[in-house]
Amino acid sequence: MVLRTHKLGEADRIITLLTKHHGQVRAVAKGVRRTSSRFGARLEPFMVADLQLVAGRTLDIVTQAVAKGAYGSSIAADYGRFTVAAAMTETAEKLTDADTESGTAQYNLLVGALAALSRSDHPPELILDSYLLRALATGGWAPSFTACARCGRPGPHTAFAAPVGGMVCGDCRPPGSPAPAAETVVLLGALLTGNWEVADASDPRHRREAAGLVASYLQWHLERALKSLKHVERS
Repeated sequence: MVLRTHKLGEADRIITLLTKHHGQVRAVAKGVRRTSSRFGARLEPFMVADLQLVAGRTLDIVTQAVAKGAYGSSIAADYGRFTVAAAMTETAEKLTDADTESGTAQYNLLVGALAALSRSDHPPELILDSYLLRALATGGWAPSFTACARCGRPGPHTAFAAPVGGMVCGDCRPPGSPAPAAETVVLLGALLTGNWEVADASDPRHRREAAGLVASYLQWHLERALKSLKHVERS
């Protein structure tokens, strides 16, 4: 999966890849920006390809590319889908930069999310928030939307605390914790578990509230804000 590209010299690109079995890899695609390039279109962001790489001095070199999942064109044709996909790939890049253990699971999750996005299976913002929650869970930061994230007391609870790990009871609630609507908490749980019947039927105001909580949870655990997330369109 091509996460990101940037120019190198006059005709080359450095490609940041998420592989199924080797985690995150950075490689050089020589001459890929020339119109005569054999595989330029196969190495654009959001594309899935089988690659052959040759070890170089500092970076691997792409010598062959066969397209496996052409999600890029349909995603790039719609601004809303494009910004969502950019937020997904930026998240995947951050989560797999040092984590080699969950690379296969993160790869499968990202490919599935981009495939659903390209087919418009669900509203783009819901696919994004579901992906973000699942990616964090896969990375070891699974949020709790039922039991208290601190003491384990069964819910439902009325306060959300990103530093603690999700919904918290009244005794464990840190000062200033937001109190989302009960419907928002149900939506968050549905997005985490993939209950699309509940998620697709949700109200736009609860989607917006859920998106804010997901963003704060993501930022807390990544310890940085996603640049692409601010461009995502919300209904």
